[in-house]
Amino acid sequence: IRTLTITGSNRDLALTKRGDDWFITKPIEWPANPNAVSRIINDLQFLEHETSFNVSDLAKNGQSLADYGLDHPKLTVAFTSGDPNGTQSTLPTLLRLGDTTKDGIRLYLLSPDGERVHVVSQSLARSLSLSFEELRADTIFTIPVFEARSLNLQTAAPANLRIRLRRDASRWTFEAPFTARANKVATELAINSLNALRVKSFITPNPPASLPADKPALRISLEGNNRRETLLLGDPVAPANSSPPTGTAVSPDIEYYAQLDGRAALFTVSLPGKLKETLDQAQDKLRESRIIEVEPRAVTALTLTAPGQPPLTRQRLETGEQSAEMAAWQIVLRGDGVRGPQTVPADRAAVARLLEKLSLLSAKTFQSDAPRDADLETWGFNRPEREITLTVPGAQPITLQIGLATPRDAVAYARLAGSSSVYSVDAEILRDTPVVARAWRDRLLRELPAGARIT
Repeated sequence: IRTLTITGSNRDLALTKRGDDWFITKPIEWPANPNAVSRIINDLQFLEHETSFNVSDLAKNGQSLADYGLDHPKLTVAFTSGDPNGTQSTLPTLLRLGDTTKDGIRLYLLSPDGERVHVVSQSLARSLSLSFEELRADTIFTIPVFEARSLNLQTAAPANLRIRLRRDASRWTFEAPFTARANKVATELAINSLNALRVKSFITPNPPASLPADKPALRISLEGNNRRETLLLGDPVAPANSSPPTGTAVSPDIEYYAQLDGRAALFTVSLPGKLKETLDQAQDKLRESRIIEVEPRAVTALTLTAPGQPPLTRQRLETGEQSAEMAAWQIVLRGDGVRGPQTVPADRAAVARLLEKLSLLSAKTFQSDAPRDADLETWGFNRPEREITLTVPGAQPITLQIGLATPRDAVAYARLAGSSSVYSVDAEILRDTPVVARAWRDRLLRELPAGARIT
């Protein structure tokens, strides 16, 4: 079955199957609820009669189709069938449903050729009596988060801001308006929230002066496997009571006029306040705030540099027997003119704490993604207070530059070498990275063997 048409008193519904999905085409173009349509299809395919009799025999008993409610059927269903990849039958199969039997359990149905009256179960009538609200799908986005390949946002003029995030394997990145890592959890939570949106009501009379498709305030697009879905948000629907609830910090839900790209149907959707805030501030809310993407256990060398001081390097000793967490570290000291570089044991716990802090170092604010030379000089990047270089086998070294600290705000400016993005971070990172060997030396005088006793 490829098409369905249901008519009756105050009912005029049409459905068609496109590929594997059903769509309502009348009274409004909209995806159908697959469960509701399957119920109708099953009732048609497995329809059985209890008994039947010829229409030609009715006159002999002084009866007519009117006695069974079949002269003006209460419901009529017409369907066409065929191969989805081939030709479709041009003439529809027509079934007319009449009155119920005297026991109220079954009903009369006229055969497609109009020659027999069948007595059938009422289940078909019940499934055909589903309203448009029951037959339509209430979802807006149907691309699940595991299928999503990109998320696109576009605001209206004059800002006309375009934001694009793309997924590569399990990582999300910003492609516009800048190139940066996106927060995977926050991005996928936002996509899940979009998939949770539901149509609140359809607007047929009294549409707004400006349709969302003509002048969208916000365009939201999800791309999946060879498909794209776009929600166009228009003006907010005037609330009955615009005063926000008192004593709460949670943003209220806002109802908007909306349309889907390529569909004329006008509807309203209620956007949770938290989701609206995330979409409005997606550049910050969906951005990865952690500055360095590194696994502490993978780091094999760590170098600190400060103005006027020699570089201080710590190296992990590869014994082949211990895990990365238990491996020893050493400090490499620059030698004088006679002696070459010297090494002393490093405090393994202190190095581990620093690596953990660096992996968790997060931006307080995203200061700038296109700083001017004057800004970089003001923030101290002409002569950084610290340069922290991490060495990871098989990858390019990662160098974090820390500029000047601001005593009033207790923040410092930071950036990755080779990147234009500048962040403000907790100034504590400068106190955590002294460039003196004694701060990192192993302070344990003697390690007692297991089972040792002190008397």
